[in-house]
Amino acid sequence: MAEKACVKRLQKEYRALCKEPVSNIVARPSPSNILEWHYVLEGSEGTPFAGGYYYGKIKFPPEYPYKPPAIRMTTPNGRFMTETKICLSMSDFHPENWNPMWSVSSILTGLLSFMMDNSPTTGGVTTTTAEKEKLAKASLASNCKNPTFRKLFPEYVEKYQQQQHQQLASQSVSEQASPTSTQQENSRLLEGNSNINNGDLNGVEPPQEMRNRRKKAFPTWLLLLVFSVFGIVMALPLLQL
Repeated sequence: MAEKACVKRLQKEYRALCKEPVSNIVARPSPSNILEWHYVLEGSEGTPFAGGYYYGKIKFPPEYPYKPPAIRMTTPNGRFMTETKICLSMSDFHPENWNPMWSVSSILTGLLSFMMDNSPTTGGVTTTTAEKEKLAKASLASNCKNPTFRKLFPEYVEKYQQQQHQQLASQSVSEQASPTSTQQENSRLLEGNSNINNGDLNGVEPPQEMRNRRKKAFPTWLLLLVFSVFGIVMALPLLQL
């Protein structure tokens, strides 16, 4: 159970954060346990984490502020292992360095700064810049799958929904502006049928016109030859008499 001094200190810090928010940082205590805080860090511009939203937890000991908290990150990020204690000078990994003057805002500011660094640490991972950027883009969608995140940070859930609506609207506009391959094929077929109906096949005559031309071009001498042979055949019986 939290000590009275711990509860008063954490309540005071929460009021201070509400009154004067810290850039790129949002932190709130659990409604059922003031010793468990949940936070969201927004990736800094000009880094592979830009555009990312990183959700995690801070667990304070009952003796806070005289003892340091434990810090974990839930969102896949490419810098720290998920759901694993992070080694930070302001965490319970280094109680000898802890200063009771440090607060939730200073802890998270230090965590955000350390996240942008590449120094190896317990609980850290090594990934490429491309992997960090990929995880940053997927971070908000990943967070919104978490029921606790949705409950404590409804403004980020709303932001995600707005992004989804914008993407759908953009796709719809793109599809209307650029006809699909099927539509393009249908258009070509209609154009081709129109050309056939108009008798315009780029120099190739329609079948009916070709038949008419063949009829007109039937040789006259061949007709005379056929009639001559027919006359001889009919005259043969008379010659035999």
